[in-house]
Amino acid sequence: MLPNDHKINTYIESLIPNRNDLLTEMEQLARDQQVPIMELVGIEAMLQLLRMNQPHSILEIGTAIGYSAIRMAQALENVKVVTIERDEHRYSQALHYIERANLGNRIDVIFGDALQVGEQLEFYAPFDVLFIDAAKGQYENFFHIYEPFVRSGGLIISDNILFRGLVAEESIENKNHAGMARKLRRYNEWLMKNEQFTTTILPIGDGIALSIKK
Repeated sequence: MLPNDHKINTYIESLIPNRNDLLTEMEQLARDQQVPIMELVGIEAMLQLLRMNQPHSILEIGTAIGYSAIRMAQALENVKVVTIERDEHRYSQALHYIERANLGNRIDVIFGDALQVGEQLEFYAPFDVLFIDAAKGQYENFFHIYEPFVRSGGLIISDNILFRGLVAEESIENKNHAGMARKLRRYNEWLMKNEQFTTTILPIGDGIALSIKK
C-alpha cells in the first residue's frame, strides 16, 4: 500500500464514469444508512475481472441491498446471480432494487443465514464464481460450505480481507477491530497455504483475494 493511497483512491474514483440513476440512489442510501456495499474502486476492478472471464453463474454471500448483484448482472449480459441475505430489511430492499433494475429473471435472492442454507444451493450448482462479502469473521466457514459448489477452474473472490489495513498493524487499540483483524489474518494465511487453490491478494478497495480452484 502506498503512503498516499487514499489520495490515489480518490483520484481513481474521480475518473470512473457516473453510474445510472438507480445505482447512484443505492450508493447514497448506503452512505446514509451505513450499509456495507463494496468500495467503488474495488467493485470496478472486480467487474473488469469478471468481464475478462465471462462467467455464466455467480454465487454471492452477502446481498445487502443488492448493489453488487445488480452491478454484476448489468456488466455481464449472460450471467445468472444467486445471492444470500440474512437481514430481512435488507433482503426486502434488495428485492425492491432488483425489480426496479428489471433483473428479477437473472438475480435470485435467498433469504436466510448463509451458514444454514447451503443445501438450497445444490439446485443452482455448479458456479463459475463464488463472491464472499458477508460477515468477515465467518469467511473460512463460508469458504468451506460453498467451495464444493464451485467448478474446477472456477474463481472465489473474498472482499475486505485487508480490513482498512488493520491486518498489517501489530497493535490495535479497539478490541473488536483487533479481534476481526486476527480472524482475517488467519483466513488470509489459510487461504494462501491452501494447495487446492492458487490465491493472489490485491490491495484494491478494502483488499480482494482471488482464489482459482485447481
